[in-house]
Amino acid sequence: MGDRVAIVTGGANGIGKACARRLSEDGFNVVIADIDQDAGAALADELGADKNKALFVSCNVSDRLSVNNLLAETRSAFDRLDVLVNNAGIVAKGDILDLSETDFDKVIGVNLRGAFLVAREAARQMVDQIDEAGERAEDVRRRYAIINMSSVNGVVAIPDQLAYCTTKGAINQMTKSMALSLAKYGIRVNAIAPGSINTDVLKSVNDNPEAMAKIMSRTPLQRIGDPDEVASVASFLASKDASYITGTTLYADGGCLALNYTMS
Repeated sequence: MGDRVAIVTGGANGIGKACARRLSEDGFNVVIADIDQDAGAALADELGADKNKALFVSCNVSDRLSVNNLLAETRSAFDRLDVLVNNAGIVAKGDILDLSETDFDKVIGVNLRGAFLVAREAARQMVDQIDEAGERAEDVRRRYAIINMSSVNGVVAIPDQLAYCTTKGAINQMTKSMALSLAKYGIRVNAIAPGSINTDVLKSVNDNPEAMAKIMSRTPLQRIGDPDEVASVASFLASKDASYITGTTLYADGGCLALNYTMS
């Protein structure tokens, strides 16, 4: 199928960074989209920017013009797009009593509006490529994939993360609707829903035995997940091995959602 091209939003750090590295190892040319310019550029250099294997694009996914520029830069560098890992996301603490409108709008803007904007432009690019090349549906299913980053908190919830939980529940539904719309083209759309993963968000937990105990009490595998483990799921969903999977959410959560009580 030749060189495939992947965009990873929020790709400069954490799970996004792990996904970008893994897809690069899988042979993809990778476009890293992020607002963290230093970390994004450094990762692009690591993945072979000097050999035209990686590209960093500064992108605020909540801004339509910034997203349009991301796709334009991708086309300019690689002339196509095959996979999107729709990973960019933020959090803002607050429950229904004290969450500000500003923080609510900010989280919705990045996590939901941003995911929609990037997915829409990516899907349009993929459809244009399919129509132009006259590709067979069988070949398309092996090539094109959109992977949205959800969370276990799209199913369960945290009281003081109202905005974040709302966006992740919406991501699950958006994934299904997108999958149905794009099925006729052979473009697969799925989501990954991580549980507790060792990223910057959980750094404070590592040094807090009480907080760690609470996480372990609802994690049957009794450990924090690694970003590379989520990246492995993304690698699978982007591969031809997942050619008959669309419209679903895969949970990389250490058994969290299977547990209806807490563990000692």
